Amino acid sequence: MATVHRDELLAYLAETLPESEMRRIEKLVRESADLQEQVRLLISQRDQGEHSLGAIWLRERLSCPTREQLGSYLLETLEPAFHAYIHFHLEVIACPACLANRDDLLTQQNEPPEQMAKRRKRVFEKSLSFLQIAKQGGS
Repeated sequence: MATVHRDELLAYLAETLPESEMRRIEKLVRESADLQEQVRLLISQRDQGEHSLGAIWLRERLSCPTREQLGSYLLETLEPAFHAYIHFHLEVIACPACLANRDDLLTQQNEPPEQMAKRRKRVFEKSLSFLQIAKQGGS
């Protein structure tokens, strides 16, 4: 079995590795109970340990735009300064979470109309079901 070092696991958890390395480590973690335990321990240590402003800022992704803001960025409907900020965040900082969100939004924008209709119907049906359950619980 391939070995994964502690620093690689920490970078994996912080999502700072190149995409190919993220996939490689993800596959190894899924296949190894030992690596899964190491990841659980690292998460526990990380969450107990550092509570500096910088660590909290990074962990909570406070500088990341919302998914809605990313969508507006793609549609080019933002104020120029905010558009420039998101561009910097994506292209210079290369935030892995925001890049993944952007790529997902681009995929959805480019999906065939029939697939989009199916996805919207699924979301609508789940939302309707959730609202009916919530209404029954609240009555």
